[in-house]
Amino acid sequence: MIDDDAGRTVAPYGTWESPVGARTLTERTVGLSLPAVDGADVYWLEERPEEAGRSALVRRRADGTVADVVATLPGGEPVDVRSRVHEYGGGAYAVRSGVIVLSHAGDGRLYRLGVGGGRARHASGTDSPEAVPLTPAGPWRFADPVIDLERETVYVVREDHGPAAHGAEPVNELVRVPLDGSAADEPSAVSVVATGTDFVASPALSPDGAHLAWVSWDHPHMPWTSSVLRVAELTADGASAAEQVVAGGDDVSVAQPVWTPAGDLVHVDDRTGWWNLYRTEGLGHGQERRTRALHPAEMEFTGPQWRFGPRTVAVLDDEHLLCAWTRDARWHLGSVRLANGELEEWSAGWEPQEVAAAEGRAVVVAASASRPPAVLEVGRRADAPATVLRRSSETTLDDGDVSVARALSWTAPDGAEAHGFFYPPTSSRFRAPDGELPPLMVMTHGGPTSAARATFSLAVQFWTTRGFAVLDVNYGGSTGYGRAYRERLDGRWGIVDVADCESGARHLADAGLVDGRRLGIRGGSAGGFTTLAALTFTDTFTAGASRYGIGDLEALARDTHKFESHYPFGLVGPHPEAAQTYRDRSPVHHTDALSAPIVLLQGTEDKVVPPNQAEQMADAVRAKGLPVAVVMFEGEGHGFRRAENIEAAALAELSFFGQVWGFEPAGDVPRLALENLESTAG
Repeated sequence: MIDDDAGRTVAPYGTWESPVGARTLTERTVGLSLPAVDGADVYWLEERPEEAGRSALVRRRADGTVADVVATLPGGEPVDVRSRVHEYGGGAYAVRSGVIVLSHAGDGRLYRLGVGGGRARHASGTDSPEAVPLTPAGPWRFADPVIDLERETVYVVREDHGPAAHGAEPVNELVRVPLDGSAADEPSAVSVVATGTDFVASPALSPDGAHLAWVSWDHPHMPWTSSVLRVAELTADGASAAEQVVAGGDDVSVAQPVWTPAGDLVHVDDRTGWWNLYRTEGLGHGQERRTRALHPAEMEFTGPQWRFGPRTVAVLDDEHLLCAWTRDARWHLGSVRLANGELEEWSAGWEPQEVAAAEGRAVVVAASASRPPAVLEVGRRADAPATVLRRSSETTLDDGDVSVARALSWTAPDGAEAHGFFYPPTSSRFRAPDGELPPLMVMTHGGPTSAARATFSLAVQFWTTRGFAVLDVNYGGSTGYGRAYRERLDGRWGIVDVADCESGARHLADAGLVDGRRLGIRGGSAGGFTTLAALTFTDTFTAGASRYGIGDLEALARDTHKFESHYPFGLVGPHPEAAQTYRDRSPVHHTDALSAPIVLLQGTEDKVVPPNQAEQMADAVRAKGLPVAVVMFEGEGHGFRRAENIEAAALAELSFFGQVWGFEPAGDVPRLALENLESTAG
């Protein structure tokens, strides 16, 4: 049926043909991260679903030529620039004066590449330097390398899963590794720089090479709850000497240390309740140390340090920092003057995710409300054009097909103001019949200490272009709203987050913006837990999808990896002392209260949320006689990296919601095998 006035086809919500197919989510689509500026060259990483999730290092030359840095590894396999320290990794390479140090995911070793003179050139135009192994094969992982050319060494975080762990947790230390490759066959050539704390991160070398700064923290804390900024003097051979604590401590989170050209140390901490910038002078021997706030304000200059990197602070030149900051979960880009903290915003319309700078050049990974993330070189004015170096996706949507985020706030049950971003269903070719309201998809981000962004996402547009409304919730515990908002979740995980999602959905239904009978919820990891808890402990949602979600909090407390092994203590309570609270909050123990269908999607190699949690939850739902489907993806970890699995997961969810809510999605959507659907029909 054609609407004669607008020329659009009238079709029920959920059945619209979409320009965003499942293939669109991966085809010619890459994840962009870790930009770096080295002289005239710009580097970044590309995570490529079509190459089984391999992470490739890419370089753009001054003449505009873009090519992979294709290293020749001893085993012949392509380099996968990735780290698994803390399981989440990040910080997988560094570059300085053409020397690259990277972590290869295949064996976990560090390698040195040189892309200066003497390299081989492939006919394809790719750089093909020889990869020199710097560390021995063994039970070690590395992240956050810092290159010291003067001492011919690299400072790096090492995570030891071998005998040093004594059968318990891995040991995390800051070490130095010779750049000449002499440690590749001799583990003792790797020297420890800093040890004795449970975690270390973010090493930063002063311009004169005299000092090394880093961040550390201990159980039961996370880096965003209590952490410490340390600085050590370095000897001629790079060993640490006198060490001092510069900032942080109990209930203060420290992040992003960077050195200015003058030798002062800039960092971010939240001593005021907001992650603000601070500058410390007088760190040299015998000098009087002084720390002052650069730009105190109710805004945040970093996010939670789940991964090594990404950076939101970089030194631009002798007088300025390049910074990204967030206010109410909206990110901004600009410069901060080191002398007086003056803040100047640049490139309005782009929301930065990561920044890099050197010698006055600024490169960022950023996205806008209507365009996907890209690597950009930006100018130093609000109206300066941004040069796109690489787009994350070649897919472009007509403006009439893009649903633009609308900031939304509502009163949560505990009286606090909850936040999120609302995306209405949007199509240039379809509209719904008069009087019909759209189904709502509530999205729950991971972490839970993370945040939803308001920028363009194909994962959101996949739903909105089909006729779904989306509410991306920044429930209590999310970052970007100050420490007090983060701490709303302390001791109340599974309560505050669920209540914020439920009340947000009801707020939209009461406002007549969505169909109150078709309220869905979906999320991954910690967001998967919130999804499962909302389906179990409320009757608001009529269907839900969990990706590698936590069904059993006790199992998480017992079985998860070192980085998060004490994280539930702050979110739920100490274990085993609060074991009953863990059981009370765990959906798997309360399926008698469950009344909504569920689809569970899980990787078989997940070390964060073991796959038996999905099977355990599916068995419990199956025994209850509710519609359920469980889809296992062989070889996937915590998050799906392979193109075929990303696509299959999206189509499985679409089929699931269509079957549960009684509509047929447009296009070639394989029908998901959904158990017990007939028994609940009608």
